[in-house]
Amino acid sequence: MSEIHHTKRLTVCAMLCALGVVMLWLGSVIEIAELSMAVIASLLCVFAVIEYGNPSAFLVFAVTAILSLLLLPNKGTAAVYLLFFGYYPILKGIFERRARFVRWLLKEAVFHAALVAIFLAWRFLLFPVENVISPWLYLVALIFAEVTFLLYDVALTRLISFYLFRLRKRFRFK
Repeated sequence: MSEIHHTKRLTVCAMLCALGVVMLWLGSVIEIAELSMAVIASLLCVFAVIEYGNPSAFLVFAVTAILSLLLLPNKGTAAVYLLFFGYYPILKGIFERRARFVRWLLKEAVFHAALVAIFLAWRFLLFPVENVISPWLYLVALIFAEVTFLLYDVALTRLISFYLFRLRKRFRFK
C-alpha cells in the first residue's frame, strides 16, 4: 500500500474517533440521549469495518472509548459505548460470515455477556450500597433489553445494506 493510502486511512479513522467522542459528549450532556448517542457513535465503527477492515475499526472503537472515558463529564454514555455498542458492529461483521444458527447463537452470547457486565457495573460500581430490587424487575428489564437488541441488530443490518448499496459509491475513501 502506498503512503498516501496509509495517511488517508489514518486521517479518516482519526476523524471518526473525533466524531465519536463528540457524539458521546452530546449523549453525556443531554442525558436523555445517552443510549441513542452511543448507538450513533457505534455506526462509525461500521463505516471503519467496511472501508478499512477490522483492525482499523477496533482502533477507532478503542480510541473513542478511552478518550470518552477520560474527557466526558458524565461517564454513563462512554460506559454503555464501551460495554456493548462500540464493539458490537465489528463483531457483527465477523458473525455474519457464519451459518444462521451459529450467527444468532454468537450474537446472543455476546449480548448476554455484555448485559451481565452492565448489570454488574451498575450494581457494584454505580450503586454499591445494598438496594433491594425485585427479581421481576430484572426479568422485565431483560425482556426489554432483548427486544431492543433484536431491533438494533435488524436496524444495523439494514443501515449497513443501505450504505453498501446506495451511499458507498458516493464516498471514495480507498
